[in-house]
Amino acid sequence: MSQLLTLPDGNKMPLVGLGMWQTDDPTELENAVDAALEAGYRHFDTATLYKNEDKLGNVLKKWLDSGRVKREELFIVTKLPWTAMAPERVELFLNSSLRKLQLSYIDLYLMHWPIGLQFRGEEDLVPMEGDKILYDTSTDLEAIWKELEKHVESGKLKSIGISNFTEKQIERIMKVSKIPPASHQVEIHAYFQNRKLRECSEKHGITLCAYGPLGSPGRDPKGFPGMNFVVPNLLQDPVILDIATKHRKTGGQVLLRFLVQQNVVVIPKSTNPQRIQQNISIFDFELSTVDMRRIEALDKGDAGRSFPGFPDMRNHPECPWFL
Repeated sequence: MSQLLTLPDGNKMPLVGLGMWQTDDPTELENAVDAALEAGYRHFDTATLYKNEDKLGNVLKKWLDSGRVKREELFIVTKLPWTAMAPERVELFLNSSLRKLQLSYIDLYLMHWPIGLQFRGEEDLVPMEGDKILYDTSTDLEAIWKELEKHVESGKLKSIGISNFTEKQIERIMKVSKIPPASHQVEIHAYFQNRKLRECSEKHGITLCAYGPLGSPGRDPKGFPGMNFVVPNLLQDPVILDIATKHRKTGGQVLLRFLVQQNVVVIPKSTNPQRIQQNISIFDFELSTVDMRRIEALDKGDAGRSFPGFPDMRNHPECPWFL
């Protein structure tokens, strides 16, 4: 069972969750969620963009109906897609997520990206004309945040947060928020420790959740045309392997422990039951100060970032970054 981190609003978030991006096979995904629940996971991270909220909902309902887990023990995260980045569309997509998850409330709801895309129906999540993505440049982050706050007050959302925001965008949300962001989900791993963004989030008491904490090794750059990135081979880094040998752990466990020891939530993705178990089995050892410093020294700064934006994302006024 994962340890818990208290969010600024008082809600408690497990430090380890199961990431569900790029999990497309329905049977494989449902088996992975089953294995994760058996292993003690109670935190599951999905998104409208992942198109698997319904599969997660099916497994959760089975466990809830059987009494093997209680709703208050679960921490379910999903995200507002970029085609819903307008106040008038928030409720439509939120209700859709609740239906697919078969839940009456969501524990943490994030603005997935600060950019907006044009809305052409609920199912068209990446609208395009030819090879061009259709951006909506009228995105009003502050107005969307105020709309999210209304759904906390209605009880549909327990906590609200952000993902892939810049320091300036965080400051803008903080200025208008009645309910400050509870969590900020961003790329963080040993090669890209994202220190400036973390400092800004921590200054405002916003907890951090790291996606790609193992470098997201299952990604194939060929599957992302037009994007220029390298998948980091963190699991075979000599420093990580040396520390893993010392603690009789895997490289993956060391990489995850490095982050949770700094109170950074991690959501490694896996469909392999053995790795799912390994990824949550990181609370029976502790990295020494020397171990931590050695891993900190692996940081490559911006050169270590491995999740790029779309090639023409820079055309959007809220573009967070571009590689």
